Amino acid sequence: MTARFSYTLVAEDPQTGARAGIVHTPHGDVPTPVFMPVGTLGTVKALDPRDLLECGASIILGNTYHLYLRPGLDVIQPFGGLRRFMGWNGPILTDSGGFQVFSLADLKKISEEGAVFQSHIDGSRHVLTPEKAVRYQAALGADIAMCLDECIAWPAAFERAEEALALTTRWAARCKEEAARSALPGQALFGIVQGGMFPELRERSAGELVETGFDGYALGGLSVGEPRELMLETAARALPLLPKDKPRYVMGVGKPEDLVDMAALGADMFDCVLPTRNARNGQLFTDSETVNIANAKHRLDTGPLDPDCGCPTCRNYSRAYLRHLTMSRELLAYRLNTLHNVHYFVHLMRRAREAVLAGTFARFRAEFLEKRRTAKAMREEVIA
Repeated sequence: MTARFSYTLVAEDPQTGARAGIVHTPHGDVPTPVFMPVGTLGTVKALDPRDLLECGASIILGNTYHLYLRPGLDVIQPFGGLRRFMGWNGPILTDSGGFQVFSLADLKKISEEGAVFQSHIDGSRHVLTPEKAVRYQAALGADIAMCLDECIAWPAAFERAEEALALTTRWAARCKEEAARSALPGQALFGIVQGGMFPELRERSAGELVETGFDGYALGGLSVGEPRELMLETAARALPLLPKDKPRYVMGVGKPEDLVDMAALGADMFDCVLPTRNARNGQLFTDSETVNIANAKHRLDTGPLDPDCGCPTCRNYSRAYLRHLTMSRELLAYRLNTLHNVHYFVHLMRRAREAVLAGTFARFRAEFLEKRRTAKAMREEVIA
């Protein structure tokens, strides 16, 4: 890793604020807005790196918490990092592990030092500090590393959100100091804006992180159970507070309409387990509907899942075959379903980027959301 990390803003939609840019990393450029498939344990479930390239993925996400626990950094480090270990040659973003400690670890205790937690795998005790989070991500060879933050549940009282915000800010400063000592050449470090759903706390968090100074900024603590309207309102207030010349990353979001709406607010980067997790449950995404492929109506359907999709699944297989594989719990179902969903999410953001560049993003968004609303209304009418 020798090239420096940077961000280029290429175009901005004047009606919405949606952006098209390029994130430059030591292992390649990432056109934005971009969806990053989640590779929890060094693999995007059911896919190999060639599949990811065919889906159009330009960057993937690795989970520091999971990889630290299994297989362990001692296994990955001899390969020079996660990239060679898993056979992926492109850019990698790693999270700090803070969200997994919040959502998975048993008997966790948060203090000024860091997070003490028990592994969800075997109950072993571990300590994750801001300094360790940075060193672990350097060991994984990440192009983009994340600061350790304290993620809280929703709903949370103002005082609890303020407390977590203050700790996140202090931890972020320690992460930056550690990155100066141990980060890889060219490795970026992103700060994470917290503050619950309180606008004044989000403003304070963003201001403090910008003052500290990072290579990019993320919104954390969203999609943790809050209503969609509140999530969008919180993002709408926070995103404009972040520097225009740095990438903006909304963590853990979300459904296709969420991505389009967040892109309209000026967000550049997204990740979510939704396309891979839902694929394994037979739920497949298209512009006009979310298909439950196990539904009996697909049993004799000889057509593709989505005639407008260019993914390998839609080019080569019928709905009837996908239903058969899913109902039979054949392993191929997981791969073909995941291929489609990952391709769909990646290309949805690629289409959003093309619309920004063409000056037609507002129309693209309106037509996309109307198609989703119409399909939802039709489903609810059938159920009624």
